Formats: sequence, C-alpha cells, structure tokens
Amino acid sequence: MIKVNGLYKKIGQVQALNNLSFEARDGEITGLLGPNGAGKTTCLRTLFGLLKPDEGNAIIDGVDVAEQPIVAKQALGLFPDPFGLYERLTPREYIRFFAELSGMNGRTADEATSRVLAQLNMQDIADRRCKGFSQGQRMKTALAQAIVHQPRNIILDEPTRGLDVMSTRVLRGMLSDLRAQGHCVLFSSHVMQEVAALCDRVIVMARGEVVAVGSPAELCEQTGHASLEEAFIQLIGTDEGIAA
Repeated sequence: MIKVNGLYKKIGQVQALNNLSFEARDGEITGLLGPNGAGKTTCLRTLFGLLKPDEGNAIIDGVDVAEQPIVAKQALGLFPDPFGLYERLTPREYIRFFAELSGMNGRTADEATSRVLAQLNMQDIADRRCKGFSQGQRMKTALAQAIVHQPRNIILDEPTRGLDVMSTRVLRGMLSDLRAQGHCVLFSSHVMQEVAALCDRVIVMARGEVVAVGSPAELCEQTGHASLEEAFIQLIGTDEGIAA
C-alpha cells in the first residue's frame, strides 16, 4: 500500500504539491488523473525518493520514504520509459542488472530473472539484443525490470505514451494481471479512456492537490455527467481542463 500524507513541494516559484494526501491500495489500480502541471510527476518522483518534500511524508508498506529510502525502494517497482532500454544488452542481461541493483546477486539474481521472463512469456526474446525490438517487446522488458525483485507496489508515469494500440492493449492486460496478483498499481495519466478502462479508483489532481477521489463511475455520478471526461473538466475547472 502507498500512502501520501500532506505533501508540500515548491519547485522554483511554483507550488507543485499543496497538502497532497491520498492512498493507493493493494489489489487495486489507482490512477492519478490531472492536466499538465497538476503535480502528478512531482508526486511520483517524491514517492520514489527522487525529490524530497518540503513537508509531509510518503509511506510505502509502512516505510517512510525519506527516513528509509533504500528499504522503501525495495518495495517499489518503477516502470521506465520503454524507449530508454540499453539496446546492446539482451533482456536477460538487462533484467539481471536491475535484479543486482535491488540487492540480489549470483544464483538469486539468475533465478529471479528467469522467473520474470517466464511470467511475461519472454523466453523467445530473452537472449536477443534489445536493438530492433518492437514497442511491445520493449514494454515487456521495461516491465520485467520493474518487477524482477517482486515489489508489492508498481509505479508508472504515463505508461502508454508513445505506444501503439496493440502495445497499449498488452500493457493493460499485464497491469490487470498484477492487480489480480494483489499488487498495488499506481499510475499517472491524462488519457481518459485509459483511466476509465483500468482504474478501480481515481485521484483527480489540480494545482498540486486532490480535488476528487472515487471510481470512474462514482466521479460521473458525483458530477452528473455520463462520461469521465466531462466529469473531469467539471472537477478541475473548465479552463484548466481545456488547456490540458
């Protein structure tokens, strides 16, 4: 489980996070939905320990990220940009490298790498260099390195950006599988269809704070709109919604 309690973060003259509080539960996919500049990426970077909050804290499975960053990171899997793979490495080499970064070594790293390759049905590409991989193959490799150390919590920042339709469908299926296995999945997006199709709960953000929480259906009911897009625009304010 991921908990965010009263986060404040100022970057330059911009109040990026403003008393931000929410939780993402195990066995659910939670979406951070907001326009550009809402603070979604700042929030995720704070969760992963890349930014230190001015006030408040982020808790991963009961561990304060600021107080025990290494322990907290071991409970997190971060899905990177799939286009940023080390193309001279094979998926097996790439995934094993990240297994070692998470604290594994020797046989343990080998076993964890083989396990995740099997879990994602990657045996046919495991020992090919990543250069020339399709979008779907890159995406699987990126997800494999995020979960090789079997974290309970998975964080994704706009994961379908740049993916084609079929790759997006594959990613949705993999995220649904992680949810079914009891993982806590948290991702940011401003794509309404993606959020409506995947999320059990949605955290609507604007100006660095939470403006609404609920399932897509609950947010529609709350605002009296039939579509999540219309509900979203009402919740954050029409002008900001159009600007996004």
